[in-house]
Amino acid sequence: MKTRFILLNTSHAGNVGATARAMKVMGFTDLVLVAPRWDNVLRREETIQRASGALDVLDQARVVQTLDEALDGMTHLCATAMTPRDFGPPTLEPRPHFAALAAEHGNDPDFGVGFLFGSERFGMRNEDVYRCHTCLSIPTDPKFGSLNLGAAVQVLAYDWRQALGGLATMLSPAHALDAPQAMPLATPLADAQQLAGLLDHWQQSLTEIGFLDPEAPKKLMPRLNQLFNRAQVTQEEIHILRGIAKAMSQPPNKGTGGQR
Repeated sequence: MKTRFILLNTSHAGNVGATARAMKVMGFTDLVLVAPRWDNVLRREETIQRASGALDVLDQARVVQTLDEALDGMTHLCATAMTPRDFGPPTLEPRPHFAALAAEHGNDPDFGVGFLFGSERFGMRNEDVYRCHTCLSIPTDPKFGSLNLGAAVQVLAYDWRQALGGLATMLSPAHALDAPQAMPLATPLADAQQLAGLLDHWQQSLTEIGFLDPEAPKKLMPRLNQLFNRAQVTQEEIHILRGIAKAMSQPPNKGTGGQR
């Protein structure tokens, strides 16, 4: 199973270094930064100092300009936002969600889990939260629930590593039998980019047939996003749903029928 930590619009270089350190001690290396404040943030002195030796994570990290680029190959997206959004994904505690996720997909090497962290100043945008399958809520003191970015990454990285069987499983193949087992899917699940393409296609078709008013879309597309997330749409089903979207915007052909 693939794991990626994604930082959105990070404004403090030190937090990038702290994130790299938190990831490394839990055995994770895939870090992507989306439009950070500093283009050279991976090479800034404060970043390197706070990484405390996790230079290999910084060396492999990527800086991209859009969230779509960061989500390449990811299947399941976890938002980290303190405030639940209307029509957003369900808010869950990390440990039970991670246990269920690992048990279902632990043996699938193509299944990618992405953890999204928003800007230190503004958190995550609604549209980014809507794309996620769940919103993780770390249990904290209700009177003071604000976590530093590096600390939040450390907590989730630890809980996720434990769900995957702990560091012993990762370091020693002999312990692999102790890890959660899962049956591989006959048809792979659609990844985040495939789902985004489907939603764009449906939005276009629903607009063309007059079902969606682009001037007042309300929450139709976020609701459809969550519907498809809950359904765990496969790549094969993406093709079917895009075919439906194409057919919706075309004049009906009375001479032929659709798929049955």
